[in-house]
Amino acid sequence: MPRKPNEKLSENATDLDGITKAAILLLAIGPDKASAVLKHMGTEAVEEVTRELASLGRVSSELQAKVVEEFYGITVANQYANEGNLDYAKKILMDSLQDPKAAERMLGQIQTQVQKTPFSFLQRAESENLMAFIQDEHPQTIALIVCHLSHHKASEIIAGLPMQKQVEVIKRVANMEQTNPEVIKEVERGLESRLSNMLMQSTEKSGGVDMVAEILNLTDRSTEKSIMEGLESEDPDLVEQIRRLMFVFEDIRKVNDKGIQMVLKEVDNSELSLALKTASEELKNKIFKNMSERAAQLIKEDMQYMGPVRVSDVEGAQQRVVDIVRRLEESGDVVIEGRGGDTEAMV
Repeated sequence: MPRKPNEKLSENATDLDGITKAAILLLAIGPDKASAVLKHMGTEAVEEVTRELASLGRVSSELQAKVVEEFYGITVANQYANEGNLDYAKKILMDSLQDPKAAERMLGQIQTQVQKTPFSFLQRAESENLMAFIQDEHPQTIALIVCHLSHHKASEIIAGLPMQKQVEVIKRVANMEQTNPEVIKEVERGLESRLSNMLMQSTEKSGGVDMVAEILNLTDRSTEKSIMEGLESEDPDLVEQIRRLMFVFEDIRKVNDKGIQMVLKEVDNSELSLALKTASEELKNKIFKNMSERAAQLIKEDMQYMGPVRVSDVEGAQQRVVDIVRRLEESGDVVIEGRGGDTEAMV
């Protein structure tokens, strides 16, 4: 059954419905990866999981770990099911789901969905994360892994190794003959165990509107608009709470003058002219007063003679400026009013 608003979360992952688990998983992986995940979900699913995430509240590290472990167990089971090792896949699902009927049902669903390629679970890993898993391995082990990755990902892995190890791995790849399938499976099991341990090392986090705002700040403009419009029809109060916490282009007027000047150093005049096309007079004045009179006049002339432009182009330019502001804020070079200091404070 769906969780009621403000209802306390059960610490038993098996008691939670799928939407709640999905929200906890997004919380556990952090805003950057969560925003990327949302791009690949349907509109209705995004609305449901976003609402759930906004109402989560505190989620213990233990519960996060249980949900991640269950998700990981299902993912790993996919691999073994596809390789024909259904008994082992079932065991993984039983350990993760602790429900024989659910395990059987899930096994049936994934049986035809998993790839049979060795190390297929690594194909989807980010290269830097993959390096963390294998960089300390013996060159022969790395060579074995590289042989089963896509050429593109294999080249990234090789490039990330120290020079001496690069040479050793390349020599072993060149001289590698057919490898016993049991050896491959043994190496896979070792990597899977390490991956599982890394996923389990999460800290206690809180969901809520703050988390949703952070995720939406990192999504592209079209995704953000789609989610907000969908939520607004069902929960306008929630949308208003999210908007108050999000940083959008108009919020640049809250940046202190020194911060505005730093931002302007990184923005091309053509990009700025396009971004200011739909800006409020207050924001335009804020920008212009932090430019030389000549530079401000050039921007005003560009805007005047620009002619009609697509809204999507304006929004794209605005988002790129916002990205610069957020990066400078994160590095401590800019302080935004209401987000860590007064308007004149500088770190």
